[in-house]
Amino acid sequence: MAKSGTTTQGLRAAIERSGYYPALVAEAVEAAVGGEPISSYLVHQETTFDSNEVRRHVTVLVLTGNRFIVSHTDEQAADAGSPSPYATTSTESVKLASISSVVLSRVVANPESYTPGQLPREVVLTIGWGAVSRIDLEPAACGDQNCDADHGYTGNSTADDLSLRVSEAGDGPEAVRQTLLFAQALSEATAATSAPSAR
Repeated sequence: MAKSGTTTQGLRAAIERSGYYPALVAEAVEAAVGGEPISSYLVHQETTFDSNEVRRHVTVLVLTGNRFIVSHTDEQAADAGSPSPYATTSTESVKLASISSVVLSRVVANPESYTPGQLPREVVLTIGWGAVSRIDLEPAACGDQNCDADHGYTGNSTADDLSLRVSEAGDGPEAVRQTLLFAQALSEATAATSAPSAR
């Protein structure tokens, strides 16, 4: 389930509709946002299966004029360190100028009959700002098939700080639409931040 919009009241209502510890999530997000006006937001509540446990978590993304704020809340079962179940909430505030990539992957059924404006079957929004990078390495080789020299390694470094998957089947078409709107708002905001100033 994803909800998006542009007002503080709308953000709180979307958090409450998610039904996932709304008082805890709203307090953390509102403290991170402070008094800044909200340009756009997205609330995504997801249920996952971990071995024989069902676990829920919620991610809240907020865009202001200067910052991108991400909040994530998970619930944990009782364990050796805590005799009762507990929840963990974290928030991170990122300057828009620090965002290095906004990647939106779309999965479309029957692409041969695609029409503009048609909703994808699912979308994956990946946002990178340099806090987490993934390095994929593989042995380097030369063109000689008989060469057995060590050519070291080659690879790619990819910013992968946040990845959010929203599907029509699991979350509904409105959640996909809202994710597309938030991704567009974030892309436009980062483009405006990185544009050279007029002299």
